[in-house]
Amino acid sequence: MPSIKSQIEYLIDSASQIFMGFILFLLSFSGLLCALLLRHYDYNGSIIAGVGVLVEIIAMIFCYLIFKGYLKKEEEPEPSKKKGKKL
Repeated sequence: MPSIKSQIEYLIDSASQIFMGFILFLLSFSGLLCALLLRHYDYNGSIIAGVGVLVEIIAMIFCYLIFKGYLKKEEEPEPSKKKGKKL
């Protein structure tokens, strides 16, 4: 059974991934949060919808760029070794 110390070390090691997940979570809800904020300040429904959609499009572009950068981090294949007699 893993100890609490090893679990805490695991959380510390994966802090950057947790932070990136939090950013993606905020980006995914940014259009809704913007619309709610504008509704609170009594803006017109057309302005709320337009700004909310615009913010959501920008957030989706950022999410795409983040995922694209994350997925590019692939392991490079090891160089192939020649099978033959050593001289």
